[in-house]
Amino acid sequence: MNGKTPPVIAVVGPTGSGKSDLGVELALRLDGEVINADAMQFYRGMDIGTAKISVAERRGVPHHLLDTMDVTEEASVSGFQEDCRAIIEDIHARGKRAILVGGSGLYVRAALDVLEFPGTDPALRKALEDEAAARGLSVLQERLRAVDPISADRLGDARRIIRALEVHQLTGRPFSSFMPVREYHQPAVQIGLEVDREELRERLAARVQRMVDAGLLDEVRALDAAGLRQGKTASRALGYAQFLRVLDGESDVATAAEETIVATRQFARRQLTWFRADPRITWLDWKDPQLVDKAVAGIVEAH
Repeated sequence: MNGKTPPVIAVVGPTGSGKSDLGVELALRLDGEVINADAMQFYRGMDIGTAKISVAERRGVPHHLLDTMDVTEEASVSGFQEDCRAIIEDIHARGKRAILVGGSGLYVRAALDVLEFPGTDPALRKALEDEAAARGLSVLQERLRAVDPISADRLGDARRIIRALEVHQLTGRPFSSFMPVREYHQPAVQIGLEVDREELRERLAARVQRMVDAGLLDEVRALDAAGLRQGKTASRALGYAQFLRVLDGESDVATAAEETIVATRQFARRQLTWFRADPRITWLDWKDPQLVDKAVAGIVEAH
């Protein structure tokens, strides 16, 4: 490595585009280790519905931040940032390459970019939630407008408005001042997978059907017994919320599968919008036979 810190490699793009496979290929070529940046793959037992890469598919490549949490635990972007950066440092210290793989956009930004996370105060947040319930959200919206008009214009739901007020009261700074900037925390190179959108739509539908055939309902049933409904993060995962309704007798498997397909396609569109906004990403055709070679060439050139 010639004494230089190598750039962190990030493989990004929409769900179903082949990020996990490319991450493994790059790790094998570059003597690297993979760090998961898919928030739902932190959870033990959430395997089928998150399309989590299997042990066999990892092909001996170490994978970090997979299966690190119970479904009852709440994922934290700030906690991920701390853990991920420590793992990157350890990987590089051992002379390996750190390869971040995932489609959770804010988590990728937290790992790669200069991004501060203001603290929290549960008592203050509870007081604001109680005030919103008693006096109405509009009262809090107007208070936010007085101290942070940028956030007031941008935020519309109760949770974020309350969070913005909490941050202002704790720090004296507007919540909008903590928004991320496109400035790398350390050297990095991002590879994005360019997809054919219609083909991706078809691929996502087929993937959901494979999940159903592989036993998604049974997986959800087991996780329900383990406390899935109590998990603020895990319970919102694509497919799991839909199939919990099957367990409750409020839906059937075919309906839940179709709802999951629709929700997954919508999520993929949001991911594309998020990543497309980052001009630093080098986009490569997901179906290119030379994909791995081109990705390696781009990484070497960046280093």
